[in-house]
Amino acid sequence: MKTQLGNAFLILVSALALSACQTSVSQNEATQTTDLPVAKVILDSDGDGVPDDIDECPGTPINIVPDEQGCPSYSDDNLGVKIEYRAFFAKGSSELSKEYQLELDKVAQKLQEYNTATMRIEAHASTDEVSAVDAVLQPNALSRNRALIVKNYLIMQHQIDPNRLSTASYGAQRPIASSDTEEGRSMNRRVYGLAQEP
Repeated sequence: MKTQLGNAFLILVSALALSACQTSVSQNEATQTTDLPVAKVILDSDGDGVPDDIDECPGTPINIVPDEQGCPSYSDDNLGVKIEYRAFFAKGSSELSKEYQLELDKVAQKLQEYNTATMRIEAHASTDEVSAVDAVLQPNALSRNRALIVKNYLIMQHQIDPNRLSTASYGAQRPIASSDTEEGRSMNRRVYGLAQEP
């Protein structure tokens, strides 16, 4: 009986020691996980690059570059004008779609209001639109056509003086996104325009 009681006592002490070890291990694990960095979620509902908590103009269209407050970059009337314009194109095309024509109409309206403002139009292509032959025979031909379609639209539709509009074509030399994905290549098929007073 004394032996059985001793064995039961030994088993009880062993069980307590084992549970203390397990508690100690789990406490260490808990300490390790509480020190992990916490990622802060920054919401940008309209995708303009300005967080929602400071965005004064929610719902900025995708092809308009905002200022620091998330609003289209039209300047104060007393300070002149500064307008950024972006248009994106289908693969191999220099056709300006209706949505980008409507945005260009707004730019033209500002150019008419500020008759000393000029606009620089830069056009680009994606790597899958430029072949080795094109690069030698007609470098930047597609991007040049994209720049000209925007310039000619302003001249023909809004009677903007051609001397106020300059163009540059870069082909696939200045990508803004990776050419490894179709989404990246579609972002590179673009025209960027900046209208401002000198």
